[in-house]
Amino acid sequence: MVKAIDIVCNPFTAQEIAKKQSGFDSNFMDQVRMPDYMRGGVSIEDYASIMDEADVEHSLLIAVRAGDQRMRGSIEIPYEQVAEYCRQMPQRYSGLAGVDPFRGMSQLRDLEYAVNELGFVGAHSYPHWFRLPPDASQWYPIYAKCCELDIPIMMQVGQNLIYQKDVRLPSVAKPILLDQIAIDFPELKIVGIHVGTPWADEMIAMAWKHENVFIGIDAYAPRHLPSALVHYMNSYGRDKVLFGTDWPVIDPRRGVDEVRAHGLRPESYQRVMRGNALSVFPSLNARLETADG
Repeated sequence: MVKAIDIVCNPFTAQEIAKKQSGFDSNFMDQVRMPDYMRGGVSIEDYASIMDEADVEHSLLIAVRAGDQRMRGSIEIPYEQVAEYCRQMPQRYSGLAGVDPFRGMSQLRDLEYAVNELGFVGAHSYPHWFRLPPDASQWYPIYAKCCELDIPIMMQVGQNLIYQKDVRLPSVAKPILLDQIAIDFPELKIVGIHVGTPWADEMIAMAWKHENVFIGIDAYAPRHLPSALVHYMNSYGRDKVLFGTDWPVIDPRRGVDEVRAHGLRPESYQRVMRGNALSVFPSLNARLETADG
């Protein structure tokens, strides 16, 4: 049995709820049909038990930086808050450093600290929260720092939903915008998360064109993945697609079951669910026993 790695997981404990760090309101919880028992938060210990039920060995927790802090509705989960979860259960969790393009040199120093001192394994960006396309010049110092630190960056591509009723943000990150970034930073590993919906074909095109562009199949129920993407990850793109949930949006038990239901070839399933994460985030290898293949 393949032990999966979930590359997109949001801390969603009582602490994040109490501090209003989840980034979404009850309307969004209704939209994604979140069960009542979850809405007060799920401890990292209880979530690890859910991961066990789903055959997920390890999850990457996002220390979210979502939006210019001068603007209403922006949120942040401090790096140290996520680092503490990782320290408590190092075999189950690793950190991702959220990045803010408006913090200048402070953000670059923060990213160094997150990787070199806290052991975070990658960076994470939400372009729509900043109303700033991912190919805008303000992001480029962050991409350069990721290259210097030899870490990947993941970013939401595709449409932006309404996470808070009174905060409506534009969809600024069509997958095609990754093209220029990958040209300018060919050594930078880029993971376009949230499938690229509704532009999944564009996302496939970018992953096919660029060696270091990858696709994260999180945030949407895997049973509804576009047929072209299922074919891609079961054939010539098996090395370019990574499993994720965007917990608490998708329950990992559902996510894993629905990927299995696609009946992928064994090699493809292993790569999508685990092997590609170990390739894109190589520092995970030191923490986990790697699977064959």
